[in-house]
Amino acid sequence: MEEDLIPLSALQHLLYCERQCGLIHVDGVWTENRYTAEGRVLHERAHESGSQTRGNVRTETGVYLRSTVLGLIGQADVVEFYQEASGGWQPYPVEYKRGRAKPGDWDRVQLCAQAVCLEEMLGVAVPLGAIYYDQPRKRERVEIDDPLRGRTKAAATRAREIIALGILPQAEEGPRCRRCSLASICLPEVSKRSIRNYLSSIEREP
Repeated sequence: MEEDLIPLSALQHLLYCERQCGLIHVDGVWTENRYTAEGRVLHERAHESGSQTRGNVRTETGVYLRSTVLGLIGQADVVEFYQEASGGWQPYPVEYKRGRAKPGDWDRVQLCAQAVCLEEMLGVAVPLGAIYYDQPRKRERVEIDDPLRGRTKAAATRAREIIALGILPQAEEGPRCRRCSLASICLPEVSKRSIRNYLSSIEREP
């Protein structure tokens, strides 16, 4: 059922930091900083370009996605459809990200999840996609291979577990905390409790 599907964005949050995933998707906590604001604007600009066709390439923006296999629902920034000699259309998802390519796999996993959604919805194989980074202003071509699919499936399973069970994972301080918009409310000292419950208990104190 669609109400049992979790946001596709939870995969990136999970792989960046499991606690961030819990804060956003279990406790409903969100704040914005420079990095999230710049990312949001980049996504909005990608969606504003609208649908268009040039030659044998049709471009769709803000494409609805879902997968019952991975248990995900979400939206693709851009999906390019390349017309084949047979007359069919080959989908090619393109995810827009601020900054440069990351050392971790979280952007690639998010793109792979989009490819799996498109495969399930359209009944065609999606072996390739791309991530557009705005700092070098160029794309990184990504092969949707078996190892990446395996990491994507594992991430989806873990994210669903955290959200379904209402888990708030333990905080792990590190370099990523400096760029996280939730750093000021992460509260490692209460990492095994719900932030919402913790804040309520503070309010009840005399």
